[in-house]
Amino acid sequence: MSGQSQQLRKYQIPLHSGIRMIRLRSFSTMAIAAFFSATPLVQAATTVIPSTSFSSYTTLEQYWAYLYPWGSDHNGSARMVGNSSYHENIAIASSTLSLIATPTSGAVPPTSTANPNPAIHYASGTIYAKEQITVTSENSYTISGEFSAPTTFGTWPAFWLTAVVGWPPEADLGEWKGTADTWFNTFNTSTVVVSDIVPWPTDLSFHTLEAVLTAESNNVDVRIDFYMDNELKTTQYGSGFVGAALWLIIDLQMEGSSGSPGPTGTTTYMIRNVEITRSGD
Repeated sequence: MSGQSQQLRKYQIPLHSGIRMIRLRSFSTMAIAAFFSATPLVQAATTVIPSTSFSSYTTLEQYWAYLYPWGSDHNGSARMVGNSSYHENIAIASSTLSLIATPTSGAVPPTSTANPNPAIHYASGTIYAKEQITVTSENSYTISGEFSAPTTFGTWPAFWLTAVVGWPPEADLGEWKGTADTWFNTFNTSTVVVSDIVPWPTDLSFHTLEAVLTAESNNVDVRIDFYMDNELKTTQYGSGFVGAALWLIIDLQMEGSSGSPGPTGTTTYMIRNVEITRSGD
């Protein structure tokens, strides 16, 4: 064989090699497609309320409403006061919400319109999120914020979820009852209640609270993981919470479960960087 023939033969590629390459490419394409079809896509969380919602009264009113969903009164001795033009008890400054309780007298009517109908001794403030929270088998919620909460006897600030229809469910993501503690509570019925009590500093410094709400595998109950300053403190379970619409409320009640008499001066509860995100749908 001549040298030229040898060179041609040296670089000749058999036809079946091309078929093998095509098959290899086809196999690779199918393998990649199978991998991605078997791998669940991670969806970005939806921001329900951004951490900037207390940056101005305009943004406050975009995401939050004044008072309780049902009105001005609840189970303590403070009557909530505030609207878009009156901010003595619900104030925004430096991206921080301040709820301010001041002693009052001569309230009309003189007692709360809500059980157990205590006498009104204070004007105070509360807000609630306009968008309701509903945990389903398809989603989960993370609710967080930073809180400077008073712990003086007779002061009763809270950060909590309660049923839109009926009661319970209720979950207290942070509740202070006039002691150097915060309470994490889940109400399954009026008598079946789980509570965990965690020490809370009394220097009015800001601390972070976070709750993660996820449906259990039975698609009936909700697991609630409670965090303080990024440390898991406890896990509780809300029986039948899946599918139940909930209000998120931030309020400064007075006396009631925190004892009486309450302070004779002004009490301030400060909150910032509250954020709600929803994952999974």
